[in-house]
Amino acid sequence: MKLLYAAALGLGIAAAPAEAALSIGAAAPDFTTEASLGGKVFSFSLADALKKGPVVLYFYPKSFTKGCTIEAHEFAEATEKFAASGATVIGVSNDDIATQQKFSTEECRNKFAVAADPNGKVIRAYDAKMPVLAMSNRISYVITPDHKVAFVHSDMSPDQHVTLTLDAVKKWKDGHK
Repeated sequence: MKLLYAAALGLGIAAAPAEAALSIGAAAPDFTTEASLGGKVFSFSLADALKKGPVVLYFYPKSFTKGCTIEAHEFAEATEKFAASGATVIGVSNDDIATQQKFSTEECRNKFAVAADPNGKVIRAYDAKMPVLAMSNRISYVITPDHKVAFVHSDMSPDQHVTLTLDAVKKWKDGHK
């Protein structure tokens, strides 16, 4: 798999913008999947998380790769800001739950959950699958408690995902005081 990811980088796939099929205002597909927070496995339900406020659902290609580690560190650093706006953060990749347990402690720094989607069911539901490889694109969504997509950012660079989703959550919160 590392060889395929390296090949994708060499082909420039990682530098190209990802395409997100779900548009703003679209209904967010509900899902329940295994996730890990601080190395502890639990069942994550989007519907249950939305009862508490908006959800930042971000898809990333592969745990422990350079860009995904950078993104996880940035989300970890911003977790308290997301929580202050009432938002839950969850990352999703097609890695298995054992990998996510390790990633949740080492790179997510026990701050937010990451979900395992080894069969790609959630990734496909959000049209986040990479065209050539069996992994997801880097796509971030903000989903509001009414199960609607309020924001989408699709870019293989991890640089703006945290900033843009945090801004979108704050904007949503300001409009719902």
